[in-house]
Amino acid sequence: MKSVKELNGSAAEVETAFYDALNRADLDALMALWADDEEIVCIHPGGARLIGHAAIRASWEAVLAGGGLHIRPTQLHETHNLMSSVHTVVEGSTASEGTPAHLLATNIYVKTPRGWRIVLHHVSIAPGSAPTDAAGAQILH
Repeated sequence: MKSVKELNGSAAEVETAFYDALNRADLDALMALWADDEEIVCIHPGGARLIGHAAIRASWEAVLAGGGLHIRPTQLHETHNLMSSVHTVVEGSTASEGTPAHLLATNIYVKTPRGWRIVLHHVSIAPGSAPTDAAGAQILH
């Protein structure tokens, strides 16, 4: 299990611990990072919306049954205030057909009495190769 400093540190430290737990296939360490609230949400690529600890734990148990995922998030974009932090990251991958693809993840953290905790992890598949870091680029909708 991660140290108290990591669990009670910043949202960025919790995110680092989250991906570390995924890479090590450590289900207990992974679930310790989630908020105690039963309204937590997880959406895996192409999957249904999962709400609550039992559903989320069961899904991660199935995902990690084959071992660690070896995901390294890149291109962090962070928006935060005193009580919440929203992170979007690019997770590089290759689709099962061998075509280029990458994953886009949104991780939302809230500050709780136990420190920063995950309340939402949502990942979707994006076509094509992962974008290069476009720091400073603006996209208007």
